[in-house]
Order: sequence, then C-alpha cells, then structure tokens
Amino acid sequence: MADIARADMARPRRHFSQGFGNLALQAALLVIVVGLAIAAAHNAGQNLARANIARGFGFWNNTAGFDISQTLIAYSSSTSTFGRAFWVGLLNTLLVASIGCVIATILGFIIGIARLSRNWLVSRLAGGYVELIRNIPLLLQILFLYNVVLKSLPEMRGSVALPFGSILNNRGLFLPRPIFAPDFDAVVIALAIGLVVAIGLYLWARWYQQRTGEQIRILWMMLTAIFGLPLLVFIVAGRPLSFGIPDMGRFNVRGGLEILPEFAALLLALSVYTAAFIAEVVRAGVLAVSAGQTEAAQALGLRSGTTLRLVVVPQAMRVIVPPLASQYLNLIKNSSLAVAIGYPDLFQVFAGTVLNITGQAVEVIAITMAVYLSISLVTSLLMNLYGRTTAIVER
Repeated sequence: MADIARADMARPRRHFSQGFGNLALQAALLVIVVGLAIAAAHNAGQNLARANIARGFGFWNNTAGFDISQTLIAYSSSTSTFGRAFWVGLLNTLLVASIGCVIATILGFIIGIARLSRNWLVSRLAGGYVELIRNIPLLLQILFLYNVVLKSLPEMRGSVALPFGSILNNRGLFLPRPIFAPDFDAVVIALAIGLVVAIGLYLWARWYQQRTGEQIRILWMMLTAIFGLPLLVFIVAGRPLSFGIPDMGRFNVRGGLEILPEFAALLLALSVYTAAFIAEVVRAGVLAVSAGQTEAAQALGLRSGTTLRLVVVPQAMRVIVPPLASQYLNLIKNSSLAVAIGYPDLFQVFAGTVLNITGQAVEVIAITMAVYLSISLVTSLLMNLYGRTTAIVER
C-alpha cells in the first residue's frame, strides 16, 4: 500500500516536469526563430547599406510617373504616388479574384452535377472538360486565350457592332457606361432595405417551418423586396440613371466602359481552370451522401431536381466546403500570373513596375506577400465560418 501511495504522489510530479520541459523547449525554439529573423534582418540591412540602396517606406509618397491601363479609382501618372498605384493594383486583383470565384463556383457546380448525370453524353462531356482543363497548365491557357483567341479579333477599322451600342475589337469590349445621378443614392438604399427584408423573410420562414413543419412560399415576396422596391424608388426618383454610349472614332473608341483583353483572358482562364477542380469537389461531395437519402426522398414523391436541391446538396456541403476554400485560395494566388499578359494586378504593378523604379525589393516584396497572406487568411476565415453552418450539430 505504501508503494502505491508513493507512486500516486510521484505521478503529478512527473506530469509537471514533462509539461515544464515541453514549455521550455517551445520557448527555446521561439527564441532561436526570433534570433534568426533578427540576424537576417540585420544582415540584409548591412548589405543594402553597403550597396547604397535606400531603405524604409519613404518611397510610398513619391510620384509614380507611370501609367496603368485599368484603374477603378482616380489615378494620374503625373500626380499619383506609388501608394496610389498600390491601391490600384490591389483593387484590380480583388476584382478579378472575386468575379472569378463566383463564375468558377457556378460553372464548377454545374459541371460536377453533370458528371453524375444518367445521360451518357452529358456525363462524358463533363468528364472530358474536367480531364482536359485541369491537365493543361494554367499559364498556357492564359496565353492561349490572350494571344490566339482575343488577339485574333478584328482590328479597330473592322470593329464589330454589338447590341445596345457596344463595340468589340482586339483592343477590348466597349460597353455603355452607367452614369449615376445624385438621386440614385435612394435606389441603393432601397436595394439594401430590400435585401434586409428578404433575408428576414427567409429566416422567419425557416424558423416557422422548423417549429410547425409547414413550408411557406416566400419566393415572390423576396423577389418583390429585392427588385420591386428599388424599381419603385427608381421610377419615383425620376430614373436617375443614364448610359454613356461608346463612340467609334478614327483611331480609338471614346467613352463607354472598356473591358481590356488582358482582364477578359485572365478572368476566363482562372474561372474555367478552377471550375474543373471545383467540379470534382462537388462530385465527391454528392457521392459522399448516402444513397438511402435519395431513395427516401424519392419514396416521399420528390422529383430528382428537388431531391438534389433540398436533400443531397445541403448534406454534401459539409464535404464540399473545406476543399472549396482551397480552390478559392488557389484562384486568388494564381491571379498573379497576370504578369504574363500585362494585366495590371497587384503583382504586376507593385512587385513589378514599382520595384523596378524604386529598387527597394525588400519592402515591396514584403508588402506584396503580406497582402496576399491577408487576403488568403480572410478568405479562409469566411469559408470556415460558412463551414460551421453546414456542419452536423450533435444533440
């Protein structure tokens, strides 16, 4: 009995010593990593000073002095700074990445479901698309779309006239540019109110169905809130929206909204390439749902489309969301391949042109890496939050 008592008393001491040892090891490792980082920074600073290369972020407020082909905010080569050029490149990256994620998701879900179709032709076409697109390097697809497809469009003299005054040539697609009057703010506010009302209706209908088991049809009410209310305000406000039609000149197109070939090629390639991987993710998620779920839904009289939408896909989302987040991250990072065709994204503008002009590689590359890291972390956070809503809640 005495030996047992001594063993019981020694056990907490042994656990304490093991925990203290692990903590000390982690602290020592942290000190080593921090020391190496400080030594590397000191060494880099000495090398830069020896080579007479400027250090710091003072270049941020210097005049850029170069043009950017696509700008979502005001930018002038003669007055705008390198900091302004950074924001222009960042917005261009976010534009192509956000639109690309939406298009790739829609296309990927369609192709993924089509691969599971009982129609032999549809299934084989979808499978052929996946195998063809995902086995060709993305850079080659971007170059093919830009140099072979878009550059083969007619030149300025042979521009193609499209509906609504649009113009298409090898310099881009020129669309009517929306011109917003001051009263258009009321329409935006009405749209925001409509969205809030629609979300409230959806949440209320879902709560009511879970409580009573009765399903309420609210689709038309939601559509009325989202589209009807802004349309009514738009008419009452005197239609505060007009369009500037592009005008075909002798040497160029004046006015209108220009979509650059570089933007179109990059967006299309990123969307099509990522959609092939998303299609496989969707197919795996659907196959992960037990066949008994489909059989039970069919036994209740549900049609195939309704079964897929209400039974299969909601359960498959818990399998789809984690790898889907990885595909979004890949698309965002792959957007840096824009440098191959000259699209002015963050990498091309900041880590390319700004770095070459200023020569401050350490600061420029550090900022660029930090931005891509921040975008990826925010995307992962949002997808993880959404993934929690699809997870199975244990009772």
